[in-house]
Amino acid sequence: MRARQLEVFIAVMRAGTVTAAARMLNISQPALSQILLHTEDELGFTLFERVKGRLRPTPEALEIFADAERLSAGLEGLRRKTTDLRLGRTGLVRVAASPPPAMAILPRAFTRFRAQHPNILLRSHMAPIAAIIDMLRAGDASVGVAMDDRLPPDIEAEVIGSVGFSCLLPGGHVLAGKTELTLADLVGEELISYRGNTRPADELAHAARAHGVALSPLLEIDVSISAVGFVQAGLGIALVDALLPWHQFAGLAVRPLAAGPKFPIALLTSRTRALSRADEMMRDEIRAACSAVLGEDATRA
Repeated sequence: MRARQLEVFIAVMRAGTVTAAARMLNISQPALSQILLHTEDELGFTLFERVKGRLRPTPEALEIFADAERLSAGLEGLRRKTTDLRLGRTGLVRVAASPPPAMAILPRAFTRFRAQHPNILLRSHMAPIAAIIDMLRAGDASVGVAMDDRLPPDIEAEVIGSVGFSCLLPGGHVLAGKTELTLADLVGEELISYRGNTRPADELAHAARAHGVALSPLLEIDVSISAVGFVQAGLGIALVDALLPWHQFAGLAVRPLAAGPKFPIALLTSRTRALSRADEMMRDEIRAACSAVLGEDATRA
């Protein structure tokens, strides 16, 4: 499967129709259909069944889709790298981070790095941990920062700190009268928190069992920053990481979760890719920034 065929296949898988896929790729529908037919002919099996105007992936298409996405990500990374080399951007540091460290730690790290190395281009990606891992493997990011250290063996995770949880309450909530909250205080409240099978959700569930309480969020979120609007709208109390500067948001009362669990802040790199000198300097700045941010949080608490 050639690069253009790969691009068309992924677009159709994601869009579900030839019209939408052609619009995504900015090509005509006949051209896309022709590429798709040639691809199926070369592969020797059908990728899509035509059902009521939509394209339904065959079992064979579903089988190869994940591999196709990984190949596409690698090709896109290669395109960006060759562009950087063509434009002379050999001094380039790419950092991928999940939202809390991207918002709380990277601004400080980038500020110090820029002051010392003003001519090195910085590229920041905010992404979930699964995407960060893919970017590290593809070389589209050299350094990652995430709030989990349970990673595949080809990804090295250096724990550079740990963080607990904060409770975000709507303005005027009765529990805002307390200086800190416990898991027991949250029993019976309408909770907003992380979806299952994530590191924070696992840590909270384990802590709840240890304290003999049952917590069941009525609204699940993927990233903590998304809880702000829900709390401001009065939909419940959010139980989220304590890393983000929650006090900057209006309409919230922020209280620490006392005796709650902690989860790690990890610096991620690929074991199969060497870091450049610039990458190593950025890694040092991220370590220092994390220590400073956590120290400020401890002082404020």
